[in-house]
Amino acid sequence: MGKTGLRRTAALLLFVALLFLSGCEKKQPAQETGLLVGFAQIGSESGWRIGNTRSIQEAAERRGIRLMTADANQMQEKEISAIRSFIAYNVDVIVFVPIVEDGWENVLQEAKKAGIPVILSDRQVADTLDPSLYSAYVGADFHREGVLAAEFLLRKTAELPPDTPVRIVQLTGTEFSSPALQREQGFLETLERDSRFVLLDSVSGDFLKSKGKEGMKELLRRHEGEIDVLFSHNDAMAYGAIEAMEEAGLRPGQDILIISVDGEQEAIDLLRAGKINCVVECTPMLGDLVMDLAEALAAGKDVPPVTYPEETLFTEDDDLSALPPRGY
Repeated sequence: MGKTGLRRTAALLLFVALLFLSGCEKKQPAQETGLLVGFAQIGSESGWRIGNTRSIQEAAERRGIRLMTADANQMQEKEISAIRSFIAYNVDVIVFVPIVEDGWENVLQEAKKAGIPVILSDRQVADTLDPSLYSAYVGADFHREGVLAAEFLLRKTAELPPDTPVRIVQLTGTEFSSPALQREQGFLETLERDSRFVLLDSVSGDFLKSKGKEGMKELLRRHEGEIDVLFSHNDAMAYGAIEAMEEAGLRPGQDILIISVDGEQEAIDLLRAGKINCVVECTPMLGDLVMDLAEALAAGKDVPPVTYPEETLFTEDDDLSALPPRGY
C-alpha cells in the first residue's frame, strides 16, 4: 500500500474511532458541497437541546454540507476530545457549544494552528479568552433575556403597595456557563432600582428537570411560605419546580409567580394553563445562521463576530391562540 493509501486508511480509522467514542454521525446528502463541518454538542438533556441539534443537522442536510456530530454527554473533556478529533480529521469548520466559559484556550489554539475556523454556538466563552481563537458567536443575548424577565416582573408588581416586599428565588443553570451567569446578571441588575425586590436564594439546577425539582424542593424547605417569585433559567427546570410546588400543595403561577426561559412547546402550554406567568424566548433554531457563517468562513470571507437570532417574550397577558407549534 502506498503513502496515499496509508493516509486514507488512517483517516478512515480516525473517523471510525470518533464515531465510537463521541457518538459522531456523518450525513451524506444526495448532492454534497464538499464542505465538512464538525459539530460538538454538549448533550441531549432537554427538548431545547434536542431541537438545537436537529436544527443544525437539518440545515446542513438542506445545503449538502457533510456534518460530523459529537455528543459530549455534559462533559467538557469529551467535548474537547471531539474538537481534537475534528482537527485531526481536518474538517473545514468547527462548531461547538461551550458547556462552560473557561477551559478552551489550548484546544482552540490547536484549531487556530491547523487553520480551522471555529464558531461558538448557543453558549459563549470567557471574555478573557483571546478573541482571535474563534471566528464568531451565534446564539442568544443572555443578558437581555435576564433583563426581559425582570422587566416583566416590574410590570407585574407595579400596582403593589410601595412597601410590599417581593421575595425571589432562582433556579440557575449550569455553574460557570454563559447563560447562567448572564441571565442572572441581567435579571438582578434590572431589579436593583427597586428596593422591594429581595433575592432570597439561588440553587443550581444544571438546566435539568430532575435537578430543578430537587432544587425547588430545597428552596421550599428553606423558605417555607416566603417565596413570591421563581426565576428559572430554563423551561426544563421550571417543569421540575412545578412538580415540586404541586406536591407541596401549592398552585404554580398563583401562589408563586413563575418566569422561565426558552419557549419550549410544553412551557407555552403551561403558560396557557396559568402555571407559568412569563416565558422569555431563547430559540434553539440556529441551524441556518450557523451554516451561513460556516459557508462564508470556508470561502475565506469575513463574518460578523456576533449574530443574535430574533426572539420574543410570551406572557400570561398575550393571546397565544394563533401561535404556531414551537417545534421543540
